[in-house]
Amino acid sequence: MRSKEPIIAIDLGSNTLRVLCYDCQTEKVVAEFEKIVKTADGLKEHGFINDAAIGRVITAIKEAKQVIDFSGQRIKAVTTEALRQASNAKEVLSKIEQETGIAFEIISGDKEAESTLLAVKNRLTKLQYASQSFVLADIGGGSTELIFHYPNETISKSFPIGIVTIAQSYQKLENIAQALPKEMFEMQMFCAEVYATKGKVDSFVATAGTPTTVAAMKLGQVYETYDAQKINGTSLNISELDFYLKKLISMPPEEREITVGTGRSDLIAAGILIFKQLFSIVEFESCVVVDDGLREGVALEACRR
Repeated sequence: MRSKEPIIAIDLGSNTLRVLCYDCQTEKVVAEFEKIVKTADGLKEHGFINDAAIGRVITAIKEAKQVIDFSGQRIKAVTTEALRQASNAKEVLSKIEQETGIAFEIISGDKEAESTLLAVKNRLTKLQYASQSFVLADIGGGSTELIFHYPNETISKSFPIGIVTIAQSYQKLENIAQALPKEMFEMQMFCAEVYATKGKVDSFVATAGTPTTVAAMKLGQVYETYDAQKINGTSLNISELDFYLKKLISMPPEEREITVGTGRSDLIAAGILIFKQLFSIVEFESCVVVDDGLREGVALEACRR
């Protein structure tokens, strides 16, 4: 049974709030909104989400309501790793609901992977991407999901390694680069085990802020001119990651903010190092970037109900 009503899907991540109004009938995006809220700021250190972060989330939702008409719409709001980890998750969500009327559901890493995969598969079909099997990496603010998709089976796992938590734990890029092999060792073991039992997949697909930002830099886009339609299907080679990381680091601060968005450059730099390590873990030299992620998957699921 397909629903014909439009749906507003909201993904509150560890770094970004992403909102989408999706028309189930035409299968088209009606409106979208995205804002950096740094939900997980200080989470690694203190174990809870601070008042400033809660304030940023509430402000962003109110801004989203000015861009997208929420009245009378079906809304499905989900949140992920930051709220899975936070000791004050219940209070945080209660305050957000009180101030904005939006009730968020904390979803598991498995559910996050399942919804993201749905969105990515939908996009790959539209791109007429032919791979029978692929590994999907979803590099988030607080977690990274590795999803191995075979013709008859999907195996996924969520790891509590994200661009916000890694950047805040190790701060300097040299420290991050040094720490990542150990931090991502469990991922490496998981991948090796999947390949040993199921065989290597045909290709590597990546989604979320870091891969899409690097793809945008490759296409000459900046944060304000970001065009998801052009990002979808962009190919990135592992060697290009060093090039764009060096380019980002060598920019003056103002140019960096224009290129990747205000307050994002340190996180994207950390993300590029995680992304580079993933290439080596999944044993690929190149990957295809897809902009669609959790919020698109949430919208598709709601439409199919």
